[in-house]
Amino acid sequence: MQVQRVVLYSRPGKNGTPVPGNFRLEDTTLSSDLEDGDVLVRTLYLSVDPYMRCRMNEDTGAEYLTPWQLSECVDGGGVGVVESSRCASCTKGDVVTNFNWPWKTYAVMKGSVLQKVDPQLVDGQLSYFLGVIGITGLTALLGVREKGNIIKGGNQTMVVSGAAGACGSIAGQIGRLDGCVRVVGICGSDEKCRALVEDLGFNAAINYRTEDIPARLKESCPHGVDVYFDNVGGNISDTVITQMNTGGHVILCGQISQYNKDVPYPPPLSEDIQETLRSKNITRERFIVLNYMNKADAALYELSQWVKSGQIKVLETVTDGIGSMGNAFCSMMTGGNIGKQIIKISD
Repeated sequence: MQVQRVVLYSRPGKNGTPVPGNFRLEDTTLSSDLEDGDVLVRTLYLSVDPYMRCRMNEDTGAEYLTPWQLSECVDGGGVGVVESSRCASCTKGDVVTNFNWPWKTYAVMKGSVLQKVDPQLVDGQLSYFLGVIGITGLTALLGVREKGNIIKGGNQTMVVSGAAGACGSIAGQIGRLDGCVRVVGICGSDEKCRALVEDLGFNAAINYRTEDIPARLKESCPHGVDVYFDNVGGNISDTVITQMNTGGHVILCGQISQYNKDVPYPPPLSEDIQETLRSKNITRERFIVLNYMNKADAALYELSQWVKSGQIKVLETVTDGIGSMGNAFCSMMTGGNIGKQIIKISD
C-alpha cells in the first residue's frame, strides 16, 4: 500500500534554529502482510513537542532520549486506529496510542508496544490522548504534585512560564484546583494572555515580548512567588526566581528557550541565581515524568474527570496533513501555538 512518511533530512547543527527544511516528506510503500504480533494502524493524530528539538541533534544530551537518524522516519506521540491485526490484544477498530509513533500515514507496529485507549475517556476527542489525557497532562499533574508542594489553604502564588503551551496551560489550572490562591502565566502574545485569563481562569497573564516582566510580576504577585512551573528557562526564569519566597519550589519541567543552544541539560545557572536558591532555600529539581509512570493510570483518570466536568479547559492548535509536520514543529518551537500543537493526519 502507498503511504507517506516524514524523515529527518538534516540537522540544525550546534546552536542552530530548526527550519521546516530539516524534515522531508516521502512517498513509500508498506506491505499489509502482517507477521505474528503485528498490527496495521492508520494514523489519526500526531504530536510535536519541545523535547523533540533535542532528538534532532546527534547527541540528545538526555539518557532517556535517542536521537533521530538522518534519512530515517521521525517518531513521537501518536494515536491511531487498528486496521488489521495479528496480535491477540488488538482488534480491528481499536483506538491505540504510543509515545514512539512513526510519522507515517499508515504503519505496521508490534501490538505489544501499543496502548489501547477508551474514546469515552475523552468524549471522542481522540487528540486529547496526545495532550491533556496523555504524557502532556501527566507531566503537568505529576510535576505539580511531586515537586510543587502546594498546600490547600496555604495562600500560595504560582507562576507558570510557557503558560499558553500544551503543558503550561494545564499546569496552571491544576495549581488553581490544588489550592493556589493566585496563578499567573507568562506567555508571548496578548491573544495568549487573554486566553489564559478569560478561558482558563488564570488570575493574571504577562506578555514577555511587550511588558516589563519584573514590574508586572511584582504587581501580579504582591505576596511573592511560592511555586514556579518552569517551561522556558533563561532570563524569564531568572526573573521569577529572584521574586520567589523563602522555601519556594521550582518545578523544572522544560527549558525551551535554551534548546537551540549547545549547553547541557538542565542549563547552568548564573552565580547570582544559584545564590538566591541557596539563601532562600528554594528547591529546584529536575522533573522527568517517565520516573512516575506507576501513578499514570490514576492521574489520567483524574484528569479525564476534570475535563469532563469542565474544571479543566483544553486549548489546541490543529493543523491538517502529514505534509505540515515540519512547519507545525517549527511554529511550536517559536510559540506559534496556543495550547497543544496537534497535526490531524486522517479522520
